[in-house]
Amino acid sequence: MNKNLRIIYMGTPEFAVPALELLVESGWNVVGVITAPDKPKGRGQKLVPSPVKEAALKMDLNILQPTNLKSPEFQEKLRALNADLQIVVAFRMLPEAVWDMPPLGTFNLHASLLPNYRGAAPINWAIINGDKETGVTTFFLKHEIDTGSIIYQEKVAILDEDDLGTVYEKLMNVGSKLVLKTVEDIAADKVQSLPQDESQAIHHAPKIFKETGEINWSNSAESIHNLVRGLSPYPAAWTKFDGKICKIFKTKVSSDHNSNKAIGELQTDNKTYLKVQTGDGILEILELQIEGKKRMKVDDLLRGYKF
Repeated sequence: MNKNLRIIYMGTPEFAVPALELLVESGWNVVGVITAPDKPKGRGQKLVPSPVKEAALKMDLNILQPTNLKSPEFQEKLRALNADLQIVVAFRMLPEAVWDMPPLGTFNLHASLLPNYRGAAPINWAIINGDKETGVTTFFLKHEIDTGSIIYQEKVAILDEDDLGTVYEKLMNVGSKLVLKTVEDIAADKVQSLPQDESQAIHHAPKIFKETGEINWSNSAESIHNLVRGLSPYPAAWTKFDGKICKIFKTKVSSDHNSNKAIGELQTDNKTYLKVQTGDGILEILELQIEGKKRMKVDDLLRGYKF
C-alpha cells in the first residue's frame, strides 16, 4: 500500500478532528489541511481557531485558511501541494476547480446513509423524524451537493435514549474509521463506487434555524419528544412559559392519559414534576433552562422557581 499518497484534508468543526488524527496516526501523508479562518469570540472578540486547526497545529501540519475558495491565489497554493487525493469532512461547498484538482478525486464523509438526508443537518433530522437507524457515507464529490457515487456506508443504530449529542459522537467515531478504510482502499485501487439510488432519497436535511426548534404543543407528545432529542444539547428546542423563553433538553412521553388541560398548558406540583398537555398525549419535561438561569433538572429548578 502506497502511504506516500499526497493527501489534502478539508474540515472545520470537532466532527472532522478524529478522522484527521487517525489518518496521521496511521502514517498517511497529509500534505495540507484546509480549514475556516479564525473567528472572533467572546466579549474581547479574540480570534479563535477551528477545532481542525487546533488539531493540525498539534500535529505540525501545513494549514491553509482561505476566505474565498474561488480565489486564484488560494487555488495556486492548493495546486502547488500536488495532492493525489482530497478528503472533505464537515467543510463548505467546494468549487469544481478545487474538487476536480487531484487525479484520484475528492471524497466526502456525510453523516447519513445517502441519498437519504442530503443537506446541512442530517443527524438532527434523522432523530427529529424518529428514525431508528442512521449512518455515515463516503462518496466522491460531483456538481450537485451530496449526490456523488457512493464508496462505503456504515450503519449506526439510534437508540430510544439517544439525542443529537450521543448520535453525533457515534457517527464521528464510526466516520473516522470509514475515512481511513476509504483512503486505504483508494490507495490499493480496490474501490468500486456506485451511483446513488434516487428512490432512497426519502428525507432532506435542511439547515436548522431558531424557528425550527420552536415547539408546537398541538403536535403529539412523541413528535415533540423527538424534536427535543434532535436538537439537544444545541441549539435546543424551545417554548415560552410565563412569558420567558425556555430551552428544553430532555423529556419523556408520559404514561398519563390526556388531561382536561388546554393544549400547551402546564401541569406541575411545583416540587417534582413538570408536564405539558400536547395535541396527543402528555409530555414530561426532565431538563430545561429558563431565560436568565442555567440548565437544570426539573426538581432542582422547582426548589427555587415556581410556575
